[in-house]
Amino acid sequence: MIPLHTADFVRVLPEAILSAFAILVMVFEPFIPAERKSLLGWFALFGVAAAGAGAVRTSFSPGLAFGGTVAADPFSLYFIFLFLLVASLTLLGSMNYLERDRVHHGEFYALVLMATVGMCFMAASAELIMIFIGLEISSLSTYVLVGFKRRERQSVEAAVKYFLLGSFATAFFLYGIAFVYGLTGTTNLLGLSEHVVAPAQWSSLMRLALILMFVGLAFKASTVPFHIWTPDVYQGAPAPVTAFLSVGPKAAAFAVLLRVLLGGMASAGPLTFRMVWISAALTMSLGNLAALAQTNLKRMLAYSSIAHAGYILVGVAAAMAGTGTEGVSSVLFYLAAYSLMNLAAFILIAHLAGTGERRTSVDDYTGLAYERPGVSACLMVLLLSLAGFPATAGFLGKFYLFRAAVHGHLVGLTILAVLNSVVSVYYYLRLVVAMYMQEGKTAASTLALPWPLRAALAVSLVGIFYLGLYPNQFLGLVNLAANPLP
Repeated sequence: MIPLHTADFVRVLPEAILSAFAILVMVFEPFIPAERKSLLGWFALFGVAAAGAGAVRTSFSPGLAFGGTVAADPFSLYFIFLFLLVASLTLLGSMNYLERDRVHHGEFYALVLMATVGMCFMAASAELIMIFIGLEISSLSTYVLVGFKRRERQSVEAAVKYFLLGSFATAFFLYGIAFVYGLTGTTNLLGLSEHVVAPAQWSSLMRLALILMFVGLAFKASTVPFHIWTPDVYQGAPAPVTAFLSVGPKAAAFAVLLRVLLGGMASAGPLTFRMVWISAALTMSLGNLAALAQTNLKRMLAYSSIAHAGYILVGVAAAMAGTGTEGVSSVLFYLAAYSLMNLAAFILIAHLAGTGERRTSVDDYTGLAYERPGVSACLMVLLLSLAGFPATAGFLGKFYLFRAAVHGHLVGLTILAVLNSVVSVYYYLRLVVAMYMQEGKTAASTLALPWPLRAALAVSLVGIFYLGLYPNQFLGLVNLAANPLP
């Protein structure tokens, strides 16, 4: 039996606080009148803030917890703070949406908190079984969130697709863990790194185990060819859930990929590198080319998120090619930038689409700038950042990724990434052109932005310009978080 110490509990304090608040939300839910369910949202938001304070406390007690299964290190804390930011913006962007669409139930907030718990454990786990547990906590919560509009066929259909395909992907990941344990006798990442220290020690079954685990994580990250669920699920899910899905689980999957590929299984050699290289190239290309043909904004952003997963894989490949901290830090920086701009874009479109999300076509936004100049300006900034225009976080994020790839001598992959970025400009600017350069009465909602949504947008926009114009201080934090991995 593993002896427990106070430090063990301190090192999982953020997850414990989030779990406690999720339970309390469910306890309080029956006692809150229907017209005041937003109180539960604010209570959940307070829980996220408390978890942030807990993470600060955890940073003063770094180390391994519970027999080396959980790591409280700069890498895990970086992701925990990122997940807490994502959760808080999702909560702010969903309160009025749930009330407007008459699906304002307290369990929504509890599920967001529990999904965040799972993602935090995925990033902090130093043990494959713990990673699997975190993956399941996150997955089960998001399955329910996708089908939260249970009276709408499209939402239920999206939930069923996500559940079935997600279950298959989870099975692949678990089979990979089983193979690893059968071959090495351990599932601890540190133990694995000591067990296989050279490419020559990798048997065919160990390579198969790595491929199986990569498949499971590639599903969560929406990389080709395991992306097929993404457009349908993103379109059918409630827009705030789509916003959450597009950044949170994706970032958690990349956190696990970095820990596994650069930690416990860093000795895999050329096999892993080839997988990542090919996946990055296919994911960028297919995501951007498919986005060109979309007229529905949620589907367009879904394929856009697939393309962005490909860009992130370029940074992972660069880290595996020997750039070390530079490659990892470029991935961490880009994940933060991507989270801000993509989540904000989805929650803003959720408001503009109106009740039932009936206005999600590009044509519905024709002439929006003439009636809603402020809202149009916000949406334009988010789109330009996603496209990678200068002075935004998206530009510097891509710059750091591509620079790391060049330093890793991945010139061909870098050229392909730059070409894909050029292609993406077309479908992002197509919406900007519709808003600013085409005449007509917009079909988008003209209701004033509720102030919780305004707060979420303000945080995102400030973050986008701060990271785009003054990145040095944040880069210092990113380098600190990336340093332990290589």
